[in-house]
Amino acid sequence: MRFDTILVPLDGSELAEGALETAVDFLKGHSTAQLVLLRAAEASTLTGRDRTEEQVRVVREAEGYLDAVVARLRENGVTNLKASVWYGPAASTIVEAAERDKVDLIIMSSHGRSGFGRLIFGSVAESVLRGTRIPILLVRDTGAPVSPPLGAAALRSGRVTTHV
Repeated sequence: MRFDTILVPLDGSELAEGALETAVDFLKGHSTAQLVLLRAAEASTLTGRDRTEEQVRVVREAEGYLDAVVARLRENGVTNLKASVWYGPAASTIVEAAERDKVDLIIMSSHGRSGFGRLIFGSVAESVLRGTRIPILLVRDTGAPVSPPLGAAALRSGRVTTHV
């Protein structure tokens, strides 16, 4: 499979930036590929500020953040870059941007939350997966707990039987 355009959504966190290393590794094998950096920006309605002023503030903050990421990547030899800020919720913004830019691969980080944390915070990665057919490579946080898939313990203990 050929990857001409790779999208990396960023939210300003170190976790999200963990996907950049993987994306840059992909670019090494494809010298003409473009790296598209995306930041979804959405104003909080709880601040008590004017909504329009808050929207402008979060977009400017996101632009400044992406400018710094682009500068850092260029210092490290990555040149075929595009960065954009879209206003809206993260998951739908990622899906829309990926379709508009005709990306071949989305590389993004995941907190690896499960249970109550996932219920409360949701999963942007899962929402993106459900919203597109574009291949997605998830990069897990190295500090995220690893637990066996459901049913794995039963399979190892021999309690589960399979029928042919």
